[in-house]
Amino acid sequence: MEKIQLIVEAKVCEAFEEKISQMCRIKYKLPTIGLYVLEIPSTSGAEVDNIKAIEGVRSVRSDARITAQSSSLHEYTGAGVTIAILDTGIYPCADLMQPGRRVLGFVDFVNGKNRPYDDNAHGTHVACIAAGNGYQSGGQYRGVAPEAGVVAIKILDEQGRGNTADALAGIEWIVNNQRRYNIRVANLSIGTEDTGSSDPLVRAVEAAWDAGIVVCVAAGNNGPAAKTVTSPGISRKAITVGASDDFNQADIWGNSLVNFSGRGPTSECIKKPDILAPGHDIISCLSKSPELCAKRAAKLRVVSDNYVKMSGTSMSSPAVAGAAALLLQKYPKLCPDEVKLMLKKSARNMGQPANRQGWGEIDIVKLMETEAGI
Repeated sequence: MEKIQLIVEAKVCEAFEEKISQMCRIKYKLPTIGLYVLEIPSTSGAEVDNIKAIEGVRSVRSDARITAQSSSLHEYTGAGVTIAILDTGIYPCADLMQPGRRVLGFVDFVNGKNRPYDDNAHGTHVACIAAGNGYQSGGQYRGVAPEAGVVAIKILDEQGRGNTADALAGIEWIVNNQRRYNIRVANLSIGTEDTGSSDPLVRAVEAAWDAGIVVCVAAGNNGPAAKTVTSPGISRKAITVGASDDFNQADIWGNSLVNFSGRGPTSECIKKPDILAPGHDIISCLSKSPELCAKRAAKLRVVSDNYVKMSGTSMSSPAVAGAAALLLQKYPKLCPDEVKLMLKKSARNMGQPANRQGWGEIDIVKLMETEAGI
């Protein structure tokens, strides 16, 4: 008899497996993501209902249905949407410049240079997570929104450090140039001490939000203690992104990191982060700017001539920024609050406390299936 496969989200435990094994075959057990793949007879509709009725089952999906939905994601690439990257600058690598130029603007609040460059490599890595097209890898290391435009605002120096004043100037710049470049999304993989909602950085990102820009901010790498989300990720409005895969991992310096992703609540008891995305060993583009110093370059975990691995919530945030660009391509009239609500509704619950996971891990396929206004 022909079999069909079901993907079941449930608590991975022996009690569930004992119940389900009396009804059907467990083909795969996936404890890392809390899923089972089950095989049932294709004619057994009642079996599906029985599985749904088991205590602890969160969802039951057809394997064939997910395959079909995944293919529809390729309709959206972020085309026509511009993402502002406020970071260490940007190297105009082929993943952003071929076959068409997508680095649309560059402004340097650190050294005042006119041409794009990245003397640290962090900004280029972040930008290509959001919008790289994988040109130099045959598509293998493609970012989330591979046809989105990028404007880069350099607010951090060659050591990845900066000051509030330059960050504020950068945010002001993107608001003032929003219409010129169609900036709909901004990413700030930066952080400083939580000093509450009066922090000028918080006020600035919320002003950008009110101006219609979806602002994604890293939660910081100071976990696992409570109240370790950094500013401006403490903003009530900004989408604060933590890492979903930060368990017993290693950072770019080779040090052991355990649960590094910043945790809430904030000093004003706001639940944070809002959502999670992968942040460990993320492969993205390497800066080849002449300004990149040898000391910094020696510490990078280079994957090939063109790519490098980095870890941290800095890598998680641009994945969500790229997803926001996809959503805004599909629904251009969405405001930031609506984007945030759709991210919330489509997130995958990881079964963690709210101040660890927020709404859960981003599910881009489900996000793009969610109808605006629903």
